[in-house]
Amino acid sequence: MPTDLIEIDPDAPSEEAIERAAAAVLRGKVVAIPTDARYALVADPFNLRAVSRVFAAKGREHVRSLPLLVSDLMMAEELASEVSARFRVLARHYWPGPLTIIVPASAKVPLRVTGNTGRLGMRQAKSKVAQALIERTSQPLIATSANLSGQPTCASGIEVFGTMDGRVDLVLDGGASPDLGPTTVDITEPFWKVIREGAIPEKELAELLHRT
Repeated sequence: MPTDLIEIDPDAPSEEAIERAAAAVLRGKVVAIPTDARYALVADPFNLRAVSRVFAAKGREHVRSLPLLVSDLMMAEELASEVSARFRVLARHYWPGPLTIIVPASAKVPLRVTGNTGRLGMRQAKSKVAQALIERTSQPLIATSANLSGQPTCASGIEVFGTMDGRVDLVLDGGASPDLGPTTVDITEPFWKVIREGAIPEKELAELLHRT
């Protein structure tokens, strides 16, 4: 499949570009977008064909989970089977921002999205493109790093296009991305654990959680 490329201003994306990306997502397509923490592949998490296309685009094993972008804390709470005080502290302090929080997934989330683990990573991005796309589709979106599995995340829209041409349907090119991806923290166990350190240092999370 040929991949389309649309240049956008990430701080003021055009309605036309967002409309086209949203329509693609709602048809089960895979779209690459700039966020506040690297480029991401977005798709409809409730469309299992779209979920499979994301795994195929990345060349990723189906046992790996796919994080979701949400519009706000309320949407996140609907996707979690339980909402702990620790989750609320982290979300209220860092969202919108570059922190993915792993929680137990609710029955609303397809098991395939969780990599059959029952655990779900969620993030509210500080990104006009992501926010507009979630608003236009009225739902959370799969948002996994824009790269081939095992390779670095693409640092620009044109790099995404060059690397994933024919694997994704549309790239919204907003230029260069931030240097660091999101930090991912797992709070499903009694003791929280940083799975991937990115824009937010583990030490900073520890200091916040220690005070609560």
